Amino acid sequence: MKAFIVKQYSKKEKLHLTEVAAPNITENEVLVQINATAINLLDSLIKNGDFKIFLPYKTPFINGHDMAGVITKIGSKVSQFKVGDEVYARPADYKIGTFAEYIAINEKDIALKPTNVSMEEAASIPLVGLTSWQALVEISNLKKGQKVFIQAGSGGVGTFAIQLAKHLGAFVATTTSAANTALVKSLGADLVIDYKTQDFATILKDYDVVLHSNREAKVLENSLKILKPGGTLVSLTGPPTPEFAKTSGLGFHLQILMSLLSMSVRRKAKKLNVNFKFLFMRAEGKQLTEITRLIEAGIIKPVIDKVFPFEQTNEAMTYVETGRSKGKVVVKVI
Repeated sequence: MKAFIVKQYSKKEKLHLTEVAAPNITENEVLVQINATAINLLDSLIKNGDFKIFLPYKTPFINGHDMAGVITKIGSKVSQFKVGDEVYARPADYKIGTFAEYIAINEKDIALKPTNVSMEEAASIPLVGLTSWQALVEISNLKKGQKVFIQAGSGGVGTFAIQLAKHLGAFVATTTSAANTALVKSLGADLVIDYKTQDFATILKDYDVVLHSNREAKVLENSLKILKPGGTLVSLTGPPTPEFAKTSGLGFHLQILMSLLSMSVRRKAKKLNVNFKFLFMRAEGKQLTEITRLIEAGIIKPVIDKVFPFEQTNEAMTYVETGRSKGKVVVKVI
């Protein structure tokens, strides 16, 4: 099968299109022929080696974290799915590889594709959908009437998280450029801040939840300050915490390292009487099934910027790295 592989960790080196053997499946796995995949900034960070300290992949490996396709084979103990089912998923860590024609994936990590969207639309959902669900539902327990600040509202996570937060009954504030104001408002944003001309820290106050995705230290500090006492900031960009290291099963030395990396922000959060959480989303088929119901009910709609052909996966990654994409960038595999 054709696949895009990472030959070595590098910011400069592109993915390599090559022929590799189709994967074998275990008794709990299904083999999926991939119709479409999607590009996430995580794919670039993995390729660059930014996460290899706690998520080391042995090179060469196939990159890619989103997929939609059709099951072509099932393992002997698979009970929830059958050959011919249209499914979508974010594969588990160490089991990634959606920049390919086929993938072997555990049945607990997949869900039936929403019937009312295309394969390309379905492929755009899993990573951002699960990230939003785990941040807003699982960690923050966002409730009706609460206020949430979702940074980068026109991005992949932002476009999904705004819709989910509105469904949960929250008041949603977000940042974007003036050119994307209409888009985020159409998704349900109540308050839109132009990050180029306005400072959210002077506008927002007493928020219950912040979904943080910015890499600047000052933005993180100001985001903590807009929370009400007892509020929660969920960061997708770090720094990672010892709590994350422990639940991820990382060694004691990495728990110590992450304790040191996050010490400053955890101290600031404690002083402000707010909660700081780091989220590195995980594969979860049951949560994806809940998301399927929301999509089929028309409550959440996929937002796609561009669709690239499979051969242009590197160009799609470069486009996502510019930070200018609105919603998700998808790659059509077949």
